[in-house]
Amino acid sequence: MHRVKCTISYDGTLFSGYQVQVDKRTVQSEFEKVLKHIHKGSTVRIAASGRTDAGVHAKGQVIHFDTNLMILPANWKKALNSTLPEDISVMDVEIVDNHFHSRFDAKGKEYRYYIDLSKERNPFNRNYAFHYPYPLDVNRMVQASSYLIGTHDFTSFCSAKTDVEDKVRTIMNIECIQNESQLTLCYRGNGFLYNMVRILTGTLLEIGAGAREPEDLPNILEAKNRNRAGKTAPAQGLFLWEVFY
Repeated sequence: MHRVKCTISYDGTLFSGYQVQVDKRTVQSEFEKVLKHIHKGSTVRIAASGRTDAGVHAKGQVIHFDTNLMILPANWKKALNSTLPEDISVMDVEIVDNHFHSRFDAKGKEYRYYIDLSKERNPFNRNYAFHYPYPLDVNRMVQASSYLIGTHDFTSFCSAKTDVEDKVRTIMNIECIQNESQLTLCYRGNGFLYNMVRILTGTLLEIGAGAREPEDLPNILEAKNRNRAGKTAPAQGLFLWEVFY
Protein backbone atom coordinates (compact mmCIF):
# COMPACT_ATOMS: atom_id res chain seq x y z
CA MET A 1 0.00 0.00 0.00
CA HIS A 2 1.12 3.53 -0.77
CA ARG A 3 0.06 6.73 0.97
CA VAL A 4 -0.86 9.63 -1.29
CA LYS A 5 -0.94 13.22 -0.05
CA CYS A 6 -3.01 15.76 -1.98
CA THR A 7 -3.32 19.51 -1.60
CA ILE A 8 -6.78 20.48 -2.78
CA SER A 9 -8.80 23.64 -3.36
CA TYR A 10 -12.56 23.83 -3.27
CA ASP A 11 -15.40 26.29 -3.49
CA GLY A 12 -17.53 25.53 -0.45
CA THR A 13 -20.67 27.26 -1.72
CA LEU A 14 -22.56 24.14 -2.80
CA PHE A 15 -21.16 21.78 -0.16
CA SER A 16 -22.65 20.92 3.22
CA GLY A 17 -19.13 21.08 4.61
CA TYR A 18 -16.11 18.82 4.23
CA GLN A 19 -17.11 15.74 6.23
CA VAL A 20 -19.40 12.98 4.94
CA GLN A 21 -23.06 13.47 5.92
CA VAL A 22 -26.03 11.27 5.07
CA ASP A 23 -27.85 12.42 1.92
CA LYS A 24 -25.77 15.62 1.67
CA ARG A 25 -23.14 16.75 -0.81
CA THR A 26 -19.76 17.10 0.88
CA VAL A 27 -16.15 17.45 -0.23
CA GLN A 28 -15.19 14.12 1.32
CA SER A 29 -18.06 12.21 -0.29
CA GLU A 30 -17.32 13.65 -3.75
CA PHE A 31 -13.61 12.86 -3.48
CA GLU A 32 -14.22 9.33 -2.22
CA LYS A 33 -16.71 8.74 -5.02
CA VAL A 34 -13.96 9.49 -7.54
CA LEU A 35 -11.46 7.26 -5.74
CA LYS A 36 -14.00 4.43 -5.75
CA HIS A 37 -14.34 4.81 -9.51
CA ILE A 38 -10.55 4.79 -10.01
CA HIS A 39 -10.26 1.70 -7.77
CA LYS A 40 -12.90 -0.23 -9.75
CA GLY A 41 -15.57 -0.15 -7.03
CA SER A 42 -13.36 -0.55 -3.95
CA THR A 43 -13.97 1.98 -1.17
CA VAL A 44 -11.05 4.26 -0.35
CA ARG A 45 -11.31 6.64 2.62
CA ILE A 46 -9.55 9.97 2.82
CA ALA A 47 -8.37 11.86 5.90
CA ALA A 48 -8.03 15.65 5.98
CA SER A 49 -6.07 18.18 8.02
CA GLY A 50 -9.41 19.27 9.46
CA ARG A 51 -13.08 19.83 8.67
CA THR A 52 -14.60 22.91 7.11
CA ASP A 53 -18.23 23.97 7.54
CA ALA A 54 -20.89 24.48 4.90
CA GLY A 55 -20.03 27.47 2.74
CA VAL A 56 -16.38 27.63 3.85
CA HIS A 57 -13.75 27.46 1.11
CA ALA A 58 -10.24 26.02 0.93
CA LYS A 59 -7.25 27.04 -1.12
CA GLY A 60 -4.81 24.63 0.55
CA GLN A 61 -6.66 21.80 2.29
CA VAL A 62 -4.51 18.68 2.69
CA ILE A 63 -5.84 15.12 2.51
CA HIS A 64 -4.28 11.68 2.30
CA PHE A 65 -5.41 8.19 1.32
CA ASP A 66 -3.93 4.71 0.97
CA THR A 67 -3.91 2.83 -2.31
CA ASN A 68 -2.47 -0.29 -3.88
CA LEU A 69 -2.29 1.37 -7.30
CA MET A 70 1.13 2.27 -8.67
CA ILE A 71 0.48 5.67 -10.22
CA LEU A 72 2.91 8.56 -10.58
CA PRO A 73 1.95 11.82 -8.75
CA ALA A 74 1.44 13.72 -12.02
CA ASN A 75 -0.88 10.98 -13.27
CA TRP A 76 -2.79 10.92 -9.98
CA LYS A 77 -3.37 14.65 -10.34
CA LYS A 78 -4.55 14.27 -13.93
CA ALA A 79 -6.84 11.32 -13.15
CA LEU A 80 -8.44 13.01 -10.15
CA ASN A 81 -8.95 16.40 -11.80
CA SER A 82 -10.48 14.84 -14.90
CA THR A 83 -13.19 13.19 -12.78
CA LEU A 84 -13.78 15.49 -9.79
CA PRO A 85 -16.60 18.07 -9.97
CA GLU A 86 -15.63 21.57 -11.07
CA ASP A 87 -15.74 23.00 -7.54
CA ILE A 88 -12.89 20.75 -6.34
CA SER A 89 -9.37 20.85 -7.77
CA VAL A 90 -6.24 18.91 -6.88
CA MET A 91 -3.33 21.35 -6.78
CA ASP A 92 -0.50 19.01 -5.82
CA VAL A 93 0.12 15.28 -5.27
CA GLU A 94 2.94 13.54 -3.40
CA ILE A 95 3.70 9.93 -2.49
CA VAL A 96 4.57 10.12 1.21
CA ASP A 97 5.75 7.86 4.01
CA ASN A 98 3.04 5.52 5.29
CA HIS A 99 3.34 7.13 8.73
CA PHE A 100 2.35 10.56 7.43
CA HIS A 101 -1.02 11.84 8.64
CA SER A 102 -2.63 14.94 7.19
CA ARG A 103 -4.25 15.88 10.50
CA PHE A 104 -1.91 14.69 13.24
CA ASP A 105 1.31 15.79 11.52
CA ALA A 106 0.09 19.34 10.84
CA LYS A 107 2.18 21.94 12.68
CA GLY A 108 -0.10 24.86 11.95
CA LYS A 109 -2.62 26.48 9.62
CA GLU A 110 -3.41 29.78 8.02
CA TYR A 111 -6.97 30.95 7.55
CA ARG A 112 -8.03 34.07 5.68
CA TYR A 113 -11.32 35.90 6.12
CA TYR A 114 -12.47 38.30 3.39
CA ILE A 115 -14.67 41.31 4.15
CA ASP A 116 -16.22 43.45 1.40
CA LEU A 117 -16.39 47.05 2.69
CA SER A 118 -18.01 48.55 -0.41
CA LYS A 119 -21.21 50.54 0.11
CA GLU A 120 -23.12 48.66 -2.56
CA ARG A 121 -23.48 44.90 -2.45
CA ASN A 122 -21.50 43.17 -5.19
CA PRO A 123 -23.44 40.07 -6.29
CA PHE A 124 -20.25 38.51 -7.66
CA ASN A 125 -18.62 38.58 -4.20
CA ARG A 126 -21.57 37.24 -2.24
CA ASN A 127 -20.21 33.69 -1.94
CA TYR A 128 -16.60 34.67 -1.21
CA ALA A 129 -16.71 37.64 1.18
CA PHE A 130 -18.85 39.04 3.99
CA HIS A 131 -20.44 42.31 2.87
CA TYR A 132 -19.96 44.86 5.65
CA PRO A 133 -20.86 48.37 4.39
CA TYR A 134 -20.63 50.10 7.77
CA PRO A 135 -17.96 52.43 9.21
CA LEU A 136 -15.00 50.42 10.48
CA ASP A 137 -11.85 51.53 12.30
CA VAL A 138 -9.26 48.98 11.18
CA ASN A 139 -6.66 50.44 13.54
CA ARG A 140 -8.80 49.41 16.49
CA MET A 141 -8.97 45.89 15.07
CA VAL A 142 -5.18 45.78 14.70
CA GLN A 143 -4.80 46.95 18.31
CA ALA A 144 -7.27 44.33 19.52
CA SER A 145 -5.51 41.56 17.56
CA SER A 146 -2.36 42.04 19.63
CA TYR A 147 -4.17 40.67 22.70
CA LEU A 148 -4.90 37.41 20.85
CA ILE A 149 -1.31 36.64 19.87
CA GLY A 150 0.29 33.91 21.95
CA THR A 151 -0.97 30.84 23.79
CA HIS A 152 -4.43 31.17 25.34
CA ASP A 153 -7.50 29.17 26.29
CA PHE A 154 -9.89 30.11 23.48
CA THR A 155 -13.07 28.68 25.06
CA SER A 156 -14.78 32.07 24.62
CA PHE A 157 -14.02 31.93 20.89
CA CYS A 158 -15.35 28.52 19.93
CA SER A 159 -18.78 27.07 19.34
CA ALA A 160 -20.60 25.37 22.20
CA LYS A 161 -20.67 22.34 19.87
CA THR A 162 -16.88 21.98 20.14
CA ASP A 163 -16.18 18.40 21.20
CA VAL A 164 -12.53 18.77 22.25
CA GLU A 165 -11.65 19.28 25.90
CA ASP A 166 -8.32 21.07 25.43
CA LYS A 167 -9.14 24.53 24.09
CA VAL A 168 -5.64 25.96 24.45
CA ARG A 169 -4.23 27.13 21.13
CA THR A 170 -1.36 29.34 19.98
CA ILE A 171 -1.87 32.16 17.49
CA MET A 172 1.41 33.27 15.97
CA ASN A 173 0.14 36.15 13.87
CA ILE A 174 -2.99 38.07 12.90
CA GLU A 175 -2.70 40.48 9.99
CA CYS A 176 -5.30 43.00 8.86
CA ILE A 177 -4.77 43.91 5.20
CA GLN A 178 -6.94 46.63 3.67
CA ASN A 179 -6.90 47.05 -0.09
CA GLU A 180 -9.40 49.64 -1.30
CA SER A 181 -12.81 48.21 -0.37
CA GLN A 182 -11.58 44.80 0.75
CA LEU A 183 -10.33 43.87 4.21
CA THR A 184 -8.53 40.56 4.65
CA LEU A 185 -7.89 39.09 8.10
CA CYS A 186 -5.08 36.52 8.07
CA TYR A 187 -4.84 34.16 11.05
CA ARG A 188 -1.85 31.89 11.52
CA GLY A 189 -1.72 29.44 14.43
CA ASN A 190 -0.90 25.93 15.56
CA GLY A 191 -4.55 24.94 15.41
CA PHE A 192 -8.08 26.35 15.50
CA LEU A 193 -11.23 25.28 17.31
CA TYR A 194 -14.70 24.84 15.80
CA ASN A 195 -15.88 28.26 14.50
CA MET A 196 -12.89 29.94 16.19
CA VAL A 197 -11.81 32.07 13.24
CA ARG A 198 -15.36 33.18 12.50
CA ILE A 199 -15.99 34.16 16.13
CA LEU A 200 -12.67 35.99 16.33
CA THR A 201 -13.62 37.85 13.16
CA GLY A 202 -17.08 38.73 14.45
CA THR A 203 -15.56 40.06 17.67
CA LEU A 204 -12.91 42.11 15.85
CA LEU A 205 -15.61 43.60 13.62
CA GLU A 206 -17.58 44.70 16.69
CA ILE A 207 -14.43 46.36 18.02
CA GLY A 208 -13.80 48.04 14.69
CA ALA A 209 -17.37 49.31 14.69
CA GLY A 210 -16.97 50.77 18.18
CA ALA A 211 -19.36 48.37 19.93
CA ARG A 212 -16.49 47.00 22.05
CA GLU A 213 -13.07 48.21 23.13
CA PRO A 214 -9.78 46.54 22.15
CA GLU A 215 -8.96 46.31 25.84
CA ASP A 216 -12.01 44.06 26.36
CA LEU A 217 -10.23 41.08 24.81
CA PRO A 218 -8.15 39.95 27.83
CA ASN A 219 -11.33 39.79 29.92
CA ILE A 220 -13.18 37.88 27.18
CA LEU A 221 -10.35 35.33 27.03
CA GLU A 222 -10.25 35.03 30.81
CA ALA A 223 -14.02 34.48 31.05
CA LYS A 224 -13.88 31.23 29.04
CA ASN A 225 -17.50 31.87 28.11
CA ARG A 226 -18.79 31.88 24.52
CA ASN A 227 -21.46 34.43 25.43
CA ARG A 228 -18.80 37.05 26.20
CA ALA A 229 -17.40 37.14 22.64
CA GLY A 230 -18.95 38.59 19.50
CA LYS A 231 -21.19 37.11 16.85
CA THR A 232 -20.03 34.36 14.51
CA ALA A 233 -19.10 35.87 11.15
CA PRO A 234 -20.77 34.23 8.11
CA ALA A 235 -19.17 31.17 6.53
CA GLN A 236 -18.69 32.47 2.98
CA GLY A 237 -15.84 34.84 3.84
CA LEU A 238 -13.62 32.11 5.29
CA PHE A 239 -10.85 30.26 3.43
CA LEU A 240 -8.54 27.54 4.75
CA TRP A 241 -5.48 29.00 3.09
CA GLU A 242 -2.56 26.73 3.94
CA VAL A 243 -1.55 23.83 6.20
CA PHE A 244 2.02 23.66 7.52
CA TYR A 245 3.99 20.47 8.16
